[in-house]
Parts: sequence; structure tokens; C-alpha cells
Amino acid sequence: MQYFTFYKKESHLAFTRTRSGETKLGEKIQAVSNEKKWLNELKKSPAKFVLIGIPEDIGVRANLGVGGTHTAWKSFLGSFFNIQHNQFLSGESILLLGEFDFSELQKKSKNKPLEYLRELVVEIDKQVAGLMQKVVASGKIPIVIGGGHNNAYGNIKGAALGLQETGKIKKAQINVINFDAHADFRALEGRHSGNGFSYAMQEGYLNKYGILGLHQNYMSQSMLDTIHKNKNIQAHFFEDIIVSQKIAIEQATEVLLYFTRNGYTGIEIDLDAIENVVSSAVSPSGFTTIQARQFIHQTASKNKMAYLHICEGASELDNGQKSSTTGKLIAYLVSDFIKTII
Repeated sequence: MQYFTFYKKESHLAFTRTRSGETKLGEKIQAVSNEKKWLNELKKSPAKFVLIGIPEDIGVRANLGVGGTHTAWKSFLGSFFNIQHNQFLSGESILLLGEFDFSELQKKSKNKPLEYLRELVVEIDKQVAGLMQKVVASGKIPIVIGGGHNNAYGNIKGAALGLQETGKIKKAQINVINFDAHADFRALEGRHSGNGFSYAMQEGYLNKYGILGLHQNYMSQSMLDTIHKNKNIQAHFFEDIIVSQKIAIEQATEVLLYFTRNGYTGIEIDLDAIENVVSSAVSPSGFTTIQARQFIHQTASKNKMAYLHICEGASELDNGQKSSTTGKLIAYLVSDFIKTII
């Protein structure tokens, strides 16, 4: 499969710090043994969740953002694999498939104009959607880590087509709840991290779109008008939840869960919605890590899940900002999602 690297069991152990008397997730997480027969192995695996990495930042830079989102994936693995395998979380319920290797495209993207970067994002879209379709059609729940929010498009399209292929839905269309400071519903001006949802809805793969935590300061009037006019979009502003306290975060989440109750729902977590997390759009004002974890639990316990995507985070940005905890935060969110569903 082009642009994809499968992880074998030895890869897992390379990230795992083993210790006598303890068992870490990295020692128990499943892997495929034969790349040529990976899909058959996946279908037969008892694992319910499939981990996929997308270490790229082309979509972010194509949206005039700060690069560095390709660094979150390895940081996440270093934390996630060293979680304890115990009665609360079993590594045997998880299969790490591998990561997309877009290093060739990353090199091509250096010092290139926006138009060229957006053409590369279209290629990334094709690869992500193709893999997501196969994983979802195999009956698994994908957990996608890393890259820009441009990958929401591939997630939505692939999951919708995969669910249709299995007969779980008649039309290739799913719903999404996005935990985000930004709507990422920009104009159809060429693909980038700011318009994955607008492209997915325009092409019919996205039905109901719920957004939790939009920041009023970063919404153009034209985008506000677009959202207000679209009956298939429902948004709750961060200021209404936290500043003026017009609605509690739990209540706002419940409203979005009801809005997306029919069919399957993909959960998107943009780490720029969480206060002071190193991401492509770091914010000093946002939800807490605890609120993000509670949001994951609340959503995963209600609607039928199509996938989980955590994006825009980084362990190191191109502007020099670094964080040693981004990977650990993602690991908490992923483990909360799995424990809620299992």
C-alpha cells in the first residue's frame, strides 16, 4: 500500500519500557504479521480498535498555519505504549496498524506556494480515505492520531464508504462532532486544514455537523452566516459555555449528541481547543484537559462511533515551541475513548 508503513510487534517493543512484575500496553497491543495479507488478519483479529498515525503538516501549512503537527505521533506512542495493561485497559483490544509515510510529500512541500501544497493535500486525502474505508469495512473502529485537521475529510469519506460497504448505512454519509476552537468550514478554495468539513459536506459524506467550543474572536462573519443558514450544522461557542455560562459544557455536548443521534458519528478533537496545548494554533484560553477527557467519555458512551481523530497537536512546532506532554495528553484521550466503549 502506497505511503503506508505497517508496524510489527518489534516496533511496539521499541517504544515500550518493560519492567519486571508489570505488563505495559506495548507488550500486548496487536500487530499484523504479513503485510500482503494485512486486511485478512485485521478482519480476523479480536481487536476492536485500530490505531493509525498520520505524521504530516502539509495541510496546516496549506492553511497558512504553523508547521509541526507531524511530531505528535511518535510522542503519543512513547506515552501510550507505556500505559499499564490491567483490568481497566487491555492491549489485546487494540491493533496498531502503522503510520502513513508522507515524508516524500513533506520534502516536496518545502518552500512551495500554497497552490502546490493544496494539491499535495488532495493526494493525502485519497490515501487516508482509502485506508479508512478498508478499516471501517472490516468492522473496526479507527483511532487516528496526528497531522492537520485536513485529515478530517479523509476520515469522514472513508468511514462513510466503509459503513455503506458493510450495509450498516444505506447512504455513504455520517455525522461528526468536532471539539474545536475553529469551525474549519472555510471556502472550497483548494484543500487544506481549514476546510475539511466544508468539502466533506459539499460532497455529501458529512450529514450533521456539530461543533463544540468555537471561539467568537476567530469566526469571520461570512462563516457565521454560513453556519446559521445551514440546518445541518449546530455550534456552541466557548464564550457561551465558559465566559457567560449560558449553557454548561455537558448540556451543550448532550444537545450535539441528540443532533447527531441518527446513524454513526465521528469524533474530532482539535488540540487547539485545549488551553496551552502546543498545537498549530496554541491558545492561552480554552477548555481544560479534564473537560476534554469528560467530552470523550460523554460522546463515546452515547452515539454509535465511526472513528476518533485527534489532531493539530505537536511535540515541537516550526516556530520553536516544544512540549514534553502532548503525547501523554493524547494517550489519556485515547485510553478514555477505548475504556468508555469497551
